[in-house]
Amino acid sequence: MKRIFAIPFVAALLGAGVVVAVLAIAGDLGSNSSRTVTIESSAPLAPSNASSESRGLTPHDIYVRDAPGVVFVTSTIVKQSESPFLFGGESQQQQGTASGSGIVVSASGTILTNWHVVENAVKVTVSLEHGKTVNAQVVGKDPSNDLAVLHIPTEGLTLHPLTLGDSSKAQVGDPVLAIGNPFGLDRTLTTGVVSALQRQITAPNGFTISNVLQTDAPINPGNSGGPLLDASGRVIGINSQIETGGSGGGSVGIGFAVPINTAKSELPQLEKGGTVRGAYLGLTSLTIDESLAPLNLPVKSGALVQSVQSGTPAQKAGIHGGTLSGQIGGEQVAVGGDIIVGIDGKPVTSSEELGTVISAKKPGETVSIELRRAKGNGSYEHKTVKVTLAPRPNSVENPNTPK
Repeated sequence: MKRIFAIPFVAALLGAGVVVAVLAIAGDLGSNSSRTVTIESSAPLAPSNASSESRGLTPHDIYVRDAPGVVFVTSTIVKQSESPFLFGGESQQQQGTASGSGIVVSASGTILTNWHVVENAVKVTVSLEHGKTVNAQVVGKDPSNDLAVLHIPTEGLTLHPLTLGDSSKAQVGDPVLAIGNPFGLDRTLTTGVVSALQRQITAPNGFTISNVLQTDAPINPGNSGGPLLDASGRVIGINSQIETGGSGGGSVGIGFAVPINTAKSELPQLEKGGTVRGAYLGLTSLTIDESLAPLNLPVKSGALVQSVQSGTPAQKAGIHGGTLSGQIGGEQVAVGGDIIVGIDGKPVTSSEELGTVISAKKPGETVSIELRRAKGNGSYEHKTVKVTLAPRPNSVENPNTPK
């Protein structure tokens, strides 16, 4: 299986107008043409415990009410790249068009979308209902959570903000709906259920996004940035990525949405402009479970530190990475490193949980990390270290970490 950012391609014109190329980027792409709205399912939704007040609402009811609050985002992107047609590795600009979806969150012109929809954009436009198109400004971004906030002028417009729900109340099996612009088919509705909770996906800059919702509601290129709605029509996620099988680039029934609670916590800062940068520890780790039993570790759960990046809070606090290399189940594992078992008095049972705890912190916060450290004679000592977290760097090369 191959996980992608729901991105088929960007049509690009290379410098001097002599070559037409295809430029793949981390964005949702599709046609700019306006098409007839497609409703792929109209079966009644059975409300869950999390949305019991929605009894009687059908997908059509929710679509009629909420579709006007979903916009079509089109980005003109420019990216520098080396040209195979020029000597000396000279760089040139590639220009193309990327498209995705967006969510109206305020009547004052605030639009929420994915960062990868507008990344590298030199111009962004937003198409509203009835074909009205306006220029948009990117006012705030958080690449580490794949979020961006746009602002559009509201003069002469009547916007329809969507209600933001509570993603923490979502349960597996809850009915959900997705509205977006897959392959340029504006305001398409699909339905499904919440398939799983607390998934993790990789942001465009390589950091891990936690507490992600998985759904089988069909999501395709062009849906990115659009809403995942509960049975009351409240936004519980921002559709961001899909899993693909084989050589295809379309939906196979496994989609991922950034939880709306993550966006809600950042919206005030994003609306003020600038870049939101989460907390950063600066290490890679591996979940301790039964698969690591051959290592005879002193705990049955936790995060085994694999490596510590130079100059990071983890290194400054003296956290140790593995110094020996071994193979477990055909995978390379660094052994001998610290084992993280708790933060601020609360247990850490996995690498994923470590990432979730750190992502919930703010740069500048000091945390107490509880460790088990190898003494070199087969025994381990208990240690607690204080770590002052730093702002995340712009990107990481290893998509699995650092935390």
